[in-house]
Amino acid sequence: MDKPYLVGITGGSASGKTSFIQSLKEAFGSKDLCLVSQDNYYRPREVQQRDDQGQINFDLPTSINVENFLTDLENLKSGHSIEIKEYLFQNEEKTPQLICMEAAPIIVVEGLFIFHYEQIFKQLDLKIFIDANDDIKLDRRIRRDVDERGVSKEIVLYQWQQHVVPSYQKYLLPYKEAADIVINNNEHFLTSLEVIKNHFQKILHK
Repeated sequence: MDKPYLVGITGGSASGKTSFIQSLKEAFGSKDLCLVSQDNYYRPREVQQRDDQGQINFDLPTSINVENFLTDLENLKSGHSIEIKEYLFQNEEKTPQLICMEAAPIIVVEGLFIFHYEQIFKQLDLKIFIDANDDIKLDRRIRRDVDERGVSKEIVLYQWQQHVVPSYQKYLLPYKEAADIVINNNEHFLTSLEVIKNHFQKILHK
């Protein structure tokens, strides 16, 4: 391959992006596939925008350090490895890990706003949008944020209504039609996963 094959995966909060990507990582070794997650490029909490109630709004494109995101992406595309510290949203008792990523023939970029950022969007060779019904996404979000991030259910519901849904309508949904593939993940994504895996195999063996 003359240059890496760049894949963008987006979708609403708790649509199943992380699970889908984890399945891809398990199917391909690090020599074949590298994952760059937007979640590790959030700006420090102290500079994040807060709403009228004093709650940080992580669901804004400005919450991401897109400059660092782009720099690391360019380094990977050029064949260089990168290191980035894991971003911790609420669980301050946890020690952030240092994530090391090696360049690979297939680079998967995932996150809420990767289609919104024109500098990233125009580089993508394949665009995937993962979708699910709102009630299913909310249930997943509650379980994830309460169990993994230590957020109270009340805060989760507040963020969903005030931050998540408005952001989805403004910064994600308009780009759904631009996706090459839309995956419905109300129940599972196994069929779509096999299609993507087969496509990746063809890319790797060109």
